[in-house]
Amino acid sequence: KNDSVSFRWITLLLALVRIEAQKKSSINNSAILLTPSLASQCGFNVKTDQWGNTIIFASLQNCFAQNADDKIFTTMLSLRVHGNQVGEDEVHQVVETCQYPAWASREIICEHNYMEVSVKRAAPGDYAPPGNAVPGTNPKFSAPQTIDGGFRITRLKFFSPVEKTMSVTEAQRSGYGIVNSPSRLVLRSPKTSLETYTQMVAGVPMMVLKTSAIFEKKWLATQIEAAVACSVSFTPDTITWYLPCQVDPLISSGQFKLLEVHMGVDGQRLDAAEMAARQYTLFLNDLHVVVQIPVGAAGGHFKSHVQDNQYFTSYMVTPMVELLWTEDDTHEETRYKVLFPIATPFLSRPPQVIDNTVPEQWLFKVLVGPFGSDVALMNITFPSEILSVTDCVARGFSILEHISPNSSSKVFTLEVPFTDPVVQQMREMSTMVYSLHPTFGLLVLPEFTPFSVTAYLEARLVETVPPSISGGCDYKNFYVLVKYGTQGFNFQTMLGKQILTSGLAQQYNLIENGTHLSMAIPFSAPAVAVESSSIRGRLDVVLQNLETKQHMKAFTLACNFPSTLTECFPNGTITSVAVKVESVPSLDPSKLTLRDPSCGPVYSNEHYAYFVFTANSCGTTRKFFPNAMMYVNEISLPDELQKTDPNSEEAEYELKISCYYDINMTHAVAFHPRPRRSEPYAENAKGAKQVAIRLALDDSFSVFHKVEDYPTAKYLQQPLYFEVELMQSNNPKVSLELENCWATQKEDRTSEPRWNFIIDGCASPADPYQVLFHPVWVDSRVQYPSHFKRFEVQMFAFAEDQENLGHQLFVHCDVVICDARNPLGGVCNGQCPNQENRPKGQRRAIQDGLTFKYVALGPILVI
Repeated sequence: KNDSVSFRWITLLLALVRIEAQKKSSINNSAILLTPSLASQCGFNVKTDQWGNTIIFASLQNCFAQNADDKIFTTMLSLRVHGNQVGEDEVHQVVETCQYPAWASREIICEHNYMEVSVKRAAPGDYAPPGNAVPGTNPKFSAPQTIDGGFRITRLKFFSPVEKTMSVTEAQRSGYGIVNSPSRLVLRSPKTSLETYTQMVAGVPMMVLKTSAIFEKKWLATQIEAAVACSVSFTPDTITWYLPCQVDPLISSGQFKLLEVHMGVDGQRLDAAEMAARQYTLFLNDLHVVVQIPVGAAGGHFKSHVQDNQYFTSYMVTPMVELLWTEDDTHEETRYKVLFPIATPFLSRPPQVIDNTVPEQWLFKVLVGPFGSDVALMNITFPSEILSVTDCVARGFSILEHISPNSSSKVFTLEVPFTDPVVQQMREMSTMVYSLHPTFGLLVLPEFTPFSVTAYLEARLVETVPPSISGGCDYKNFYVLVKYGTQGFNFQTMLGKQILTSGLAQQYNLIENGTHLSMAIPFSAPAVAVESSSIRGRLDVVLQNLETKQHMKAFTLACNFPSTLTECFPNGTITSVAVKVESVPSLDPSKLTLRDPSCGPVYSNEHYAYFVFTANSCGTTRKFFPNAMMYVNEISLPDELQKTDPNSEEAEYELKISCYYDINMTHAVAFHPRPRRSEPYAENAKGAKQVAIRLALDDSFSVFHKVEDYPTAKYLQQPLYFEVELMQSNNPKVSLELENCWATQKEDRTSEPRWNFIIDGCASPADPYQVLFHPVWVDSRVQYPSHFKRFEVQMFAFAEDQENLGHQLFVHCDVVICDARNPLGGVCNGQCPNQENRPKGQRRAIQDGLTFKYVALGPILVI
């Protein structure tokens, strides 16, 4: 809320996946999922910017707003961000409060998904709907009167342009939002409502909604009208928007006075200086308010699109025009505000591939772009393999993203050494031809639309063979082979962080013959990094240019060494080796001890510590198992030597030691299986089969409320989607059938009052909003559709008994498990049973001798 400008909505900017509105009730705060239909009915609009952030526009008088005397409005949203794994969701509560004391007599907002009209709650003077005068009352009023709290809306008349009458409940079911605040009457309509029609105004097609609200205390009428303009023209450089100066459907008299005209973007009004800085233009001619916006101007953004792997862009902006006028006969002010999302047609933007390779640098360099800021590079495909961006960086490639100063476009650069395996080599006489064929895998966010760009790069060099490194391992040594390549390469060899000196060469049995050198490096050598205490070693070998100190070739060799860290001897002696690992570089092995701090290593050096102890010493504990006993100890630093710096990322050292000793002999046993019995036979009956009932979020039956979601809140007008499943059965000839389903206010299934919606397998005939049964098909979750039943219950079903309807409901169902090979009729026939024609004793045959089983779900809060 800008104190100098009147706005009538709240704006939030957040990255999110799911939006829930908080509804305060006398029971607790409950969250309602904000679906697209509910958003248009309740005054919400959601859009995504070029960075993938989600912007939420909420009307001040939305369905969930807390209203303080029509001056202070508070809205709470619950933003659920979904993680990659189950249970990783994050929920953020956002509360926004705005003040809006200066209301016009009538205020109109035209959003892209709804139209909203807010009028002062006053009975119109000298007006009454034709033919609707109540006997004994005066159908005309000499002056407007305030509609006090005793009035209640009973129905709405729509003029589209044919007159149509709806009750308030019918209008709400049709998607209309109706709010009676202390001094205002609000009507909100989706753009797609059947009662909205198109009218040409000054050559501009406008969507129009006209209504009259009928109140119960007296026959009073309030004319509520809404309109939106939708005429836009484009040139390659400029967007032009025409809006009629005089919106005829909203003006009852012939004379009106236009008081103010303002322009903005995304609901934020702009002053003249801001408009000039953005090169926006606003002017009036005889018929229209004309807005001109340069394509690419600030306030909008370019959006990327892909069709048939071709890259396109469009410019998107949501300008706002706000008019304030008064009519001569009423002198009432109307504030008219239109937000109109505009997207230019797709413009083909084939990305450029620029080869900046300098062959003498032994490096391919390529630039790809430009792209919009909403394009991300995911991977690069080469003829031999596919590498993610992370894999490429780990491989030694350079991948950079360069963003333009105005953040409207970006390019990607890739650098790949000639020596990498993805580079293809071919000899032509004395020339080596190097070729690289990368395909850049790109995504348009947030839609995750994939597309690709392929580059073909080639470089030629007089043949030179660079040095190369290869190697392998056995049970105790690393073996390294360095080939010199062609003449002219001067390098030195580094093992880990050590330069290969003549002393080390002698220690590692280095052999050289003029074209290559080879050596064997023991696992215990200082150059070897131990990655884990399970004896996995890594040797890094680098060929470094003597002059530039740049790395000409890097090679890493990692091996698992089958060395036994712990040995258990029959006499109870235990030996263990604790190896210094890379994750604890500051470790001094000589300081390590067993559980008993007095038990240190019998030998240690800078790489490892060697322990010898017995099973009944040094704090060793014993556990018994059925046929064995286990001795357990551990090697670690004493408490006073453990890390004390909380900011240090260095891990603590701890090595578990365990020895198992057999205490019982192993005996062989034999068994003889019984002959296989014939296939079991199931009678049709109510029984103790496991049956589950769930409440789905929508009619796709793909996402369900969890146990921890209850109590869950639902509107009285909201449909509920139930699924009942026969669990732990793989018999396709068995089916689950619903016999009776009903709702109660208490968890007790026999409590009163009770609302029946399924009786003897059929929708209750007494229910004005009957149950809808949904078919079940085979999918990844459903193997046997006969084991499932799905149905939909309208919460309107309880509206007829609202005096007895409490704040919560529990749903109960009786089920019957049927066998297709032995049908007994009734519910098992899959048809609605007829009480008069049912064979006598049939229901008794199904129930005799079995306890009554059922499923229940709840509580469900009614809002």
